[in-house]
Amino acid sequence: MADVDSVLAVLGAYLLGSLSFAVIVSRAMGLSDPRTFGSKNPGATNVLRSGSKQAAIATLVLDALKGWLPVWLAQRWAADLGWGDATVALVALAAFLGHLYPVFFRFKGGKGVATAAGVLFGVSWVLGVATLATFAIVVAFTRYVSLASVVAAVFAPTFYLMGSDVVWVTAPPVVVALVAMSALLVWRHSENINRLIQGKESRLGSKK
Repeated sequence: MADVDSVLAVLGAYLLGSLSFAVIVSRAMGLSDPRTFGSKNPGATNVLRSGSKQAAIATLVLDALKGWLPVWLAQRWAADLGWGDATVALVALAAFLGHLYPVFFRFKGGKGVATAAGVLFGVSWVLGVATLATFAIVVAFTRYVSLASVVAAVFAPTFYLMGSDVVWVTAPPVVVALVAMSALLVWRHSENINRLIQGKESRLGSKK
């Protein structure tokens, strides 16, 4: 993982991940900066609180695409460029970290749910569907996006292992990246978890 191409791929993934589309879309559509209201999180859920479903959908799709695209490209080019799983794993993690700590927005980003989903679909569409289904089921029953995000994050690495021949002991790079992403995503939702415990967390569709 020392060749220039792989380093550039990881850097490119981070820079793409650093594009905070919640802020970009809101500005383009003349809406308030999502970092100034609601949860103050630059993500699709908080953009929805602005009252614009179109802006929220655009944010969701673009945040997911910036996670999916670099991973998909890395896997597609891996054989031709001689990249191993380590490069793909680092590209995936870099795109996710870009969203959490965007260089273009003073390293203050979102919680990474949509970008993580994009990364998962980039790794494997089956993994993406399984994790998304878990998220959707929890949201449908509870209307808590934060709870669904945490549950899906916890299950994602397990779903990956269920669909592969590897075991935990081997700790392949992609598994390590997924576990790191899951841990970071849960940590970024620590305030939401506290509010859930206190019964103060907002449900989907409510306004803060």
